[in-house]
Amino acid sequence: MIKVVLVDDHELVRTGFRMILQQQADISVVGEAGSAEEGLRLIRKHAPDVALVDVHMPGMSGIELTERASRLKAPTRIVIVTVVDDARFPKRLLDAGALGYLTKGCSADELLLAVRQVSGGRRYLAPSVAQQLALATLDGEGSPFDALSSRELEVAMMLVRGKPLTVIGEQLSLSPKTVSTYKQRLMEKLHVDHIIGLAHLMTVHGLIDQPGQTTGG
Repeated sequence: MIKVVLVDDHELVRTGFRMILQQQADISVVGEAGSAEEGLRLIRKHAPDVALVDVHMPGMSGIELTERASRLKAPTRIVIVTVVDDARFPKRLLDAGALGYLTKGCSADELLLAVRQVSGGRRYLAPSVAQQLALATLDGEGSPFDALSSRELEVAMMLVRGKPLTVIGEQLSLSPKTVSTYKQRLMEKLHVDHIIGLAHLMTVHGLIDQPGQTTGG
């Protein structure tokens, strides 16, 4: 039996995934969490085979959860589930320890395939993501965003979505001053002077489709 934990701050997403997974004789959903912090507690408690994890959540991000779960040496294998147009940084997530990467627009069959494949210790990447990684490897060029920490990358994503520092601070449980420090640091690393330049750089490197995108995920 494959034990699965669902970690997503959108209840509707968790409900949809649970309905698909629980129809399978070989899969059991042993817990659900609306935050990464609670998700990490469930991973510690249940030691599931697979955790389906959203990237953008209030407080700790899905990237941080992945990194912490890896440090725990937990048997749980992480499958990141995200909105493809909002957060295309599979390399960072794979480096953090994720074994799978799915989009929320995936089919039920693809979800089940990913869960079963990852539970067996094999990597699963959505076809579009696999293609992007292959092309990036062929180009032989690293992304300037590789220089950012997980938190800096997340702050950058929220900045280009038009969120004020106070709102970012609330969602990530950080003070506005700390968010401002992250903002200054990431813009120095990327050699950009303003949000428009940041959005343009993200568009060029495929993290967003167009500046000012407001899709959540």
